[in-house]
Amino acid sequence: MSRLFQHLYWKISAVFLCLLLALGVVLTVLSVHSAVNFLRETDQQLNRNLARDLAQELNPYLRDTLNVRGIEASFHHLMVMNPRVELYFLDETGHIVAFFAAPEKVKRQTVDLQPVHHFLTKSENLPVLGDDPRRPGRKKPFSVTHITYGQNKQGYLYVILGGEEFDTASDMIKGSYIVRTTVVGLGVTIFFTGLVGLIGFAFLTKRFRRMTAAVRKFEHGDLRERIAVHSQDEIGQLANAFNQMANTIEENMEELQRTDRLRRELVANISHDLRSPLASMQGYLETIQMKEGVLSAQEHQKYFRIIFDNTRQLSELVDELFELSKLDANQVQPHAEAFSLAELTQDVVMKFRPKAEKLNIKLEMVLDKTLPSVYADIGMIERALCNLIDNALQYTPENGVVEVKVFRKEQNIRVTVEDTGYGIPEEEIPFIFDRFYRVDKSRTRTGGGTGLGLAIAKKILELHQKTIFIKSVLNQGTTLWFDLNVVR
Repeated sequence: MSRLFQHLYWKISAVFLCLLLALGVVLTVLSVHSAVNFLRETDQQLNRNLARDLAQELNPYLRDTLNVRGIEASFHHLMVMNPRVELYFLDETGHIVAFFAAPEKVKRQTVDLQPVHHFLTKSENLPVLGDDPRRPGRKKPFSVTHITYGQNKQGYLYVILGGEEFDTASDMIKGSYIVRTTVVGLGVTIFFTGLVGLIGFAFLTKRFRRMTAAVRKFEHGDLRERIAVHSQDEIGQLANAFNQMANTIEENMEELQRTDRLRRELVANISHDLRSPLASMQGYLETIQMKEGVLSAQEHQKYFRIIFDNTRQLSELVDELFELSKLDANQVQPHAEAFSLAELTQDVVMKFRPKAEKLNIKLEMVLDKTLPSVYADIGMIERALCNLIDNALQYTPENGVVEVKVFRKEQNIRVTVEDTGYGIPEEEIPFIFDRFYRVDKSRTRTGGGTGLGLAIAKKILELHQKTIFIKSVLNQGTTLWFDLNVVR
């Protein structure tokens, strides 16, 4: 049983059926109570003037004295015609002075006159219930009228409607066809309402069961499992929330897988980038050691220059890794100041001119020195610009062109670096700024850098709340650009 009520369907159904049964009991009690009250109201309304008519009929027995025998004879005739009434004579204080019933059946000697007065005011709020002398504490419908008896004594003729027969009739009403029909009708209504309710709950909880099945599939690794949404109610909103959460988790898992793949590539790239210059340095140092006294001064200089170039290459690689780690850890924050972006660009381009000439690449710049100053960290922007130009030179073939432009763009100053290089495949453009990512997968330094240059530039611009944009066409070239705020 406890396992049964672990299901939402059975919990809701149990609560619904209990409420339905409670409602049925309440309606049944109200129906019986209403039927009894209706009988009392109808009986009192039809016999409202019964006491007055009886008083007129019995008036000859009330003139000189209260003629009990004569009244009893007349009342016996009345009882034959209507056995449902009981006759009582009350004095003006409500004390019973005469009655027509077995003495042992009358249990009280007075009647409360407040209902009597209320009835005599022609009250329309029927039924008005009064004391039953035979059953203390029980109220019954009655008819009453003023009478004068004996030597001008005032009193009341008090007629109980129903008498003992009324109790039997009341019990019969509770089992009568009216009540039975009402109870049967309520029972049928409750049964079919409960049945429809259970079917409705089954349909509602069916959606929850489908959601549970989908969540369990997702839990067991089926990350593409989704819940079909057919409505925008609370259940539909819950399904939408799950689908969005599943999409986010799936995207995060794909991102983790891609990051893990890049990490493995990084290890391979860094290992090769470290191994190659170290192996070269070791080889030339061993050569110098083995051929000490044999090598000429010119050969010494050549070998030392190669060793120095490899050392510088290693130093640059370590510096890039260290710089990126500090940027990722937010250990470096920009210190903004006003400066001329055009002049900074000119200095950077002049620094790369020798390298461009060595690679037989034409490095051009188009800028306006009258442009207003920008507000940024000059050192960081110089580093980002250097990385963009260096990247363009690495991926541009001989006789190619790299052009750097600085111009006004609305309320900003824009810098673009455009090359006529190899371009980037469209499917790889979204990953070009990822750290350690290289379009060219060759392991030589000349075939591309470590993949950290653009990642560093992107991080620098993000610290300035800016973004680097890219446009590339395969085998035609690539353009990268960013904007900086003008000093206001």
